Amino acid sequence: MPTQSHKPPRGTALLACVLVCLGLSLLGLPEAARAQNPYDPAVRQAAQRQALSALAGFEGEWRGSARTLLPNGQWLELTQTERFGPMLDGTLRVVEGRGYDAEGKLRFNAFGTISWRPQTQSYGFYSYAMGFEGDHPFELKPDGFVWSTAAGPNARLRYTATLKDGVWTEIGERIAEGQEPRKVYEMTVRRIGPSSWPAGGAVGPQ
Repeated sequence: MPTQSHKPPRGTALLACVLVCLGLSLLGLPEAARAQNPYDPAVRQAAQRQALSALAGFEGEWRGSARTLLPNGQWLELTQTERFGPMLDGTLRVVEGRGYDAEGKLRFNAFGTISWRPQTQSYGFYSYAMGFEGDHPFELKPDGFVWSTAAGPNARLRYTATLKDGVWTEIGERIAEGQEPRKVYEMTVRRIGPSSWPAGGAVGPQ
C-alpha cells in the first residue's frame, strides 16, 4: 500500500516559523513597544473590546412587533424577538432576530456578527438571512447604529437602529437613485431581560 508523507508543505512550515518568531519577538519587547504593535493579539483584542462596548445597551433579550413590506405591496405583521450578546471574551457581538406571524409560525430568522477591525479602524457586520449572506457597511451612532445592503441596480436597503429608554426601534428604507427613500421595514422591541447567550453554556474542560 502506498504511503503518504506527513511532512508539512514548505509554505505551511514557513508560516508557522514566522508566527513563532513573531510571538517570541513580542515577548521580548518592552510593554510600551508592545502597546504600539498592531500585530500583538492583546493590543487588537483590547481595541475590539473598547470599540464594541459602545453596543452594550443592546445586550439582552427583546420582544415586540415588526412589519415588513411584501412584494405585493401589503404589510406582513410580525411578533419580533431579538437576542444580542458578547462572544470571544467581549471581542465580538452576536445578534439573532426572529419574526413570528399571528399563528406563531417562524416567518423570518436572521443572524449576524458585529466586529471591530483594527486594521481599518472600522466596524464590520456580517449577516445571514433567508438564504443570503453578506458583509455590510456598519456605522455607530450616538443613539444606535446604521447598516445597509445592496438592493438591486443603484439601490440599497438602509436600516437605522435607535435605542432609547429600553426601547429598540429600527427602520428599513429602500434608497434608490433619483427616488425618495421608501420605508420597507419597521420594528419596535422592548428589553425583557438579560441573556447569557451566546457565551453561556460553553463546554468546559470537565
